Amino acid sequence: MNWLGEIKWDAAGLVPVIAQEQSTGDVLMLAWMDREALQKTAELGRAVYFSRSRSRLWFKGEESGHVQQVHEIRMDCDRDVLLLKVTQTGHQPGIACHTGRHSCFFSVYRGGVSGGEWVVTEPVLKDPESIYK
Repeated sequence: MNWLGEIKWDAAGLVPVIAQEQSTGDVLMLAWMDREALQKTAELGRAVYFSRSRSRLWFKGEESGHVQQVHEIRMDCDRDVLLLKVTQTGHQPGIACHTGRHSCFFSVYRGGVSGGEWVVTEPVLKDPESIYK
């Protein structure tokens, strides 16, 4: 059976992928994969995504050195979202976000239904200007 064929790809041939840190359970980021990216991720044991803005494969860490070692690939019950259990490498604690933070999910909504604000809850661990040269 073709394991790639079991996934429900969107009209553009992509599937959303959540990267979760294996050791802490922290959700690090959301990205996208096409068939080639997923195949390479499975083969290499490191995260390879499809960059929608660049329209090409994106080997996580190719510029920053912040590679995601993949321990497990999971598919949700609807077969339209993937979860990668990863170890984030390249800096301790691991940096997954291009802003230099551990996680891309660093803004928390504080307030009620009628109003509130987004509050940044995670520090910049490394200046992005020094990561991406």
